[in-house]
Amino acid sequence: MQLTAPATGRTDTRPRTRDADGMAVASFILGLLGLLVLNVFLGPVAIALAVVALWRGTSRSGRAYLGLALGIADLAVLLTAMQISHTVSWSL
Repeated sequence: MQLTAPATGRTDTRPRTRDADGMAVASFILGLLGLLVLNVFLGPVAIALAVVALWRGTSRSGRAYLGLALGIADLAVLLTAMQISHTVSWSL
């Protein structure tokens, strides 16, 4: 008695690539949003999503690299604003 379907010999890697593409887009959006609000949280999340998307081989590597750059920019903006205001957080 067999409880699983037999293997057809075909390997489909599209769902993994599709997940990586979604992570690349999410990284870009969160990095862009992080420049305005919650950059202490959204910056590292954007960086992590971009790295995972690139590691999984996304077809949208440009967006993943932009998400990575924006995540780093989020943290740079936070550090700069903290230095200017001499506080642990900042607001506009």
